[in-house]
Amino acid sequence: MPLIELKNIHKRFGSQVVLDGLNLSIERGESVVVIGASGSGKSVMLKHIVGLLRPDDGEVWFDGRRTDGLQERHLVEMRKRFGFLFQMGALFDSMTCLENIAFPLVEHTRRSRADIELIAREKLAMVGLPEVGPKMPAQLSGGQRKRVALARAIALEPEVILYDEPTTGLDPIRSDVINELILKLTRELQVTSIVVTHDMASAFKVGKRIVMLYHGRLIFDGTPDQARASGDENLRRFIAGEATDEELGPLLLPGVRRGMKSVE
Repeated sequence: MPLIELKNIHKRFGSQVVLDGLNLSIERGESVVVIGASGSGKSVMLKHIVGLLRPDDGEVWFDGRRTDGLQERHLVEMRKRFGFLFQMGALFDSMTCLENIAFPLVEHTRRSRADIELIAREKLAMVGLPEVGPKMPAQLSGGQRKRVALARAIALEPEVILYDEPTTGLDPIRSDVINELILKLTRELQVTSIVVTHDMASAFKVGKRIVMLYHGRLIFDGTPDQARASGDENLRRFIAGEATDEELGPLLLPGVRRGMKSVE
C-alpha cells in the first residue's frame, strides 16, 4: 500500500485549472522530486497532501486512510507526521533560532522545557548550525535560515518531509549544502522525501525518482537517467532551460531566428 496516494485530483481557483486529474502514488521511504513550470500545480499538490487544500474532485490518501474529508482536528494530528520546509523558510522573526525550532514541540507535545531545548539543539547540530541558537533569523544568511527552518521541520521527527523550492534564492554552493542535507536526513531519519524544485542540479542529485507536472497533469515518472533520456519535448526543454518561440513572444525580432544576432 502506498504511503501517499493522490487519485484523480482536480483543483481550480476561479476559472484557472491548477490540477487536472492528477494521479500519484509514493511509497514509504521514497525520495521523489517534483518538477514543472511555474503554475503547473506543484505547491498546490503539496498542500493537498497535508490537507491545507481540499480537492474539488478526487481522493487523497495517507497511510491507508482517506484524508480529504477529515475534520480539521484529525488533520492536525495527521500533520504532526509531516515536516514542511517552506519556500522562504517562514521563520518567526521575533523568535531566536532555538525558539523557532522549539515552537512545534511547545505547541504539540507535553515535554519539559529542558527536553525541548535539548531536542532543538540536537536538530540544529543535525543541520550543521549548533552555534546559532541564540541568534535572530535576521542575523543569518539565506542559506542558514533555510537550514534552521529545516531543523524546525524535523523537530517532531516526521515520517514525511515536504520541501517547497528548498534552494530558491541560494547560490550554487549554498544550494548544494541544502541538497546534501536533504540526502542526509532521508538516509539518517529514514523519512519519505518529496522535493518540489525548479533547480535541475538539485533534482538530479536528491531524487531517486522524478515526476513532472504539466498543466496540472503528470507527464513523466521515472528515474533521473530516464528523465535525461526521455523523448518528451516538454521535459527535454525544462531540463535544458529552453523556452519555445511562443514563450519568447515579442523578444524574437521579426525576421530573426532563435539564437541569431540581428544584422544592422
